[in-house]
Amino acid sequence: MTTELPRLKLGIIADPQYADLDPDPKLDRHFRRSLDKLKAAVEHFNTRSLDAVVVLGDLIDRGFENFGPVLAVLDELHAPRILLPGNHDFLVEPPHLPHIHTTLGMPAPYHEVQLRGLRLVVTDGNEISVFAPPDGDARRVEAEARLAALKAEGAANAQDWNAGISGQQAAWIADRLSTAERNGESVILLGHYPIYPPSDHTLWNAEALASMIASSAASIAYLCGHHHAGNHAEREGVHFVNFCGMVDTEHQNAFAVLSVFDDRIEIEGHGREPSRRLMLAPAKRHKRHMSDNSLTAG
Repeated sequence: MTTELPRLKLGIIADPQYADLDPDPKLDRHFRRSLDKLKAAVEHFNTRSLDAVVVLGDLIDRGFENFGPVLAVLDELHAPRILLPGNHDFLVEPPHLPHIHTTLGMPAPYHEVQLRGLRLVVTDGNEISVFAPPDGDARRVEAEARLAALKAEGAANAQDWNAGISGQQAAWIADRLSTAERNGESVILLGHYPIYPPSDHTLWNAEALASMIASSAASIAYLCGHHHAGNHAEREGVHFVNFCGMVDTEHQNAFAVLSVFDDRIEIEGHGREPSRRLMLAPAKRHKRHMSDNSLTAG
């Protein structure tokens, strides 16, 4: 009897938001407790055979000095890590703003990682925002204009803690999806902000990006954090999974192990994170079997 093995296995964490701060009882966020929760997640991940561990943003709540304790815990991981920032990671003193991506060990704000025959496309949802670019940067000016226009439309996601992507990044994502389609590869996209279904937490470009991803034959999933309650929706055979925030509640943790099989994605949730079995539509199922087990950024 043979045991089916996953094509890819990832540890997933969203929104630890660690800081040396007292709890926020209104939001039920317990910032200091996140270090212990991270340690518990890392200890669990180290008992599993994982290809990588992904943190979907908001490693800290605020304050550049809080990155040190978080990254020290993540240094204990046996598996490689893929980190990306959220909006809270830019709530630091202005001189530190240009250094957030390098602090997280990222090769670029948006990039792709080829891993075991799949493409992991890391998006930069903070690109056009009122918090990530330095004061006076053209991207911040554009963000202020976009936000004002969304507020004038009465858009639910017209919030200064949301953000958007540039046309240049959208074209790059489209190119990565097209390349994967030509190569018969599956793509999982990673971002901080939800893009589907619509809500007050979605990326400013949410509908355009969700439509692009859903229409691609290569896309199988988009994974995100930001909305701490979590969510899941399917659109045209693509699974949009919003993972629960780790910082919420005093004692309940929230993390997951995600396994990709030829015909499905299985999410083994821990704490507040629910377990899910997400079937892939026949057109999305993997037809090529590649033996490359390396993690390569590009």
